Amino acid sequence: MRLPVRKGFSFGLTSGIITTLGLIVGLHAGTNSRIAVLGGILVIAIADALSDALGIHISEESENKHTVKEIWESTAYTFFSKLVFSMTFMVPVLFLELYTAIIVSIIWGLSLIAVFSFYIACKQKASPWKMMAEHLVIAALVIIITHYVGDWAAMVFG
Repeated sequence: MRLPVRKGFSFGLTSGIITTLGLIVGLHAGTNSRIAVLGGILVIAIADALSDALGIHISEESENKHTVKEIWESTAYTFFSKLVFSMTFMVPVLFLELYTAIIVSIIWGLSLIAVFSFYIACKQKASPWKMMAEHLVIAALVIIITHYVGDWAAMVFG
């Protein structure tokens, strides 16, 4: 996999999963509303994918080391991977009871992070378990923190 593709894909996958999980866990805790969670997924899938793609684009340009083609490849792969991975979280929310959908989404997201972390570690000839643990702990912190932020928001604004 070429560097611009790998960069855009890995950033989009990771950011799409972590951001969407944080959003849906926080919205669920704060609203317990399927509509709010679905709307949040749609908004984050589009707005954050565009935002992150632009961020990667500008970051790559600022390095002054990449061709125009490489910059646009990183931009496109960031956008599409973030959009697609974010949108996968709509499936459980559409078809399952909301609490169950949140649990399934957490399992789905953490599984994707674990598999991708394992892949990266193998490519780098690093310890897969160490890298998986590091990435999963960070993801778990996001989930825990956003849950409590959602609870807090419901208490303060609800």
